Amino acid sequence: MAINPSDILLTGQVAVVTGGGTGIGRGIAAGLAAFGASVAIWERNGDTCADAAESIGALGIVTDVRDAEQVDAALAQTASELGPVRILVNNAGGVFASPLLETSENGWDALYKSNLRHVLLCTQRVARRLVADELPGSIINLTSIEGVRAAPGYAAYAAAKAGVINYTQTASFELAPHDIRVNAIAPDLTLTEGLMSLSPDGPPAGIAESIPLGRAGHVDEIAGAAVFLASGLSGYITGQTIHVDGGTRAAGGWYRHPQTGAATLGPG
Repeated sequence: MAINPSDILLTGQVAVVTGGGTGIGRGIAAGLAAFGASVAIWERNGDTCADAAESIGALGIVTDVRDAEQVDAALAQTASELGPVRILVNNAGGVFASPLLETSENGWDALYKSNLRHVLLCTQRVARRLVADELPGSIINLTSIEGVRAAPGYAAYAAAKAGVINYTQTASFELAPHDIRVNAIAPDLTLTEGLMSLSPDGPPAGIAESIPLGRAGHVDEIAGAAVFLASGLSGYITGQTIHVDGGTRAAGGWYRHPQTGAATLGPG
């Protein structure tokens, strides 16, 4: 079976992007729409939800995906206005510094709910409908490079992102008989509005140099991976975490010394 350029198109499919009001989520929503999908953005911030939806030509639904009832309502509205959801991108998330010895129970629960609980809620709800309707689907979870390495000061966040990776693997196995694929994308440093607001002149010196490609990623590069995983071109890929990280995961701590260019492991 020869591949065809049309295999990348998402025409006629309905996609949901959680946390799609800004950053990587907004980039993915725009990418899916550009390749023909009808997109619904589920975003808890009403202003960014409306702005992104208008800009992209998407359906914006103000939703806190940590709340099961709001997820159910958003899914019902999406299906009613656009049709059955075939593509789900679990992008919503949040992070704050939480050193191990100082992490409170409330802090742990907040990071779990922001980064892992909603992955269960949204995946479960969308998959149930796909199974009932006997439709194939693609579910894409956003994790992080921090889910596969130590993250000093961010243990709770990293644990939740590691949970996303294992959940992706397990869900892919359980849903495979229903032709529902489940994969994950793990970015490293990515230029988003949030990052630029903290560092208007770009990432602090030295951070980008630790990435083999020597720069931060762009939201459109994350979106490209999401479009691929949503499309027919990735029809035999499931249970995988794709590291869209400029080579960080593969490098395993090696980087090019900023002065000499020599391959360096550990302090330069």
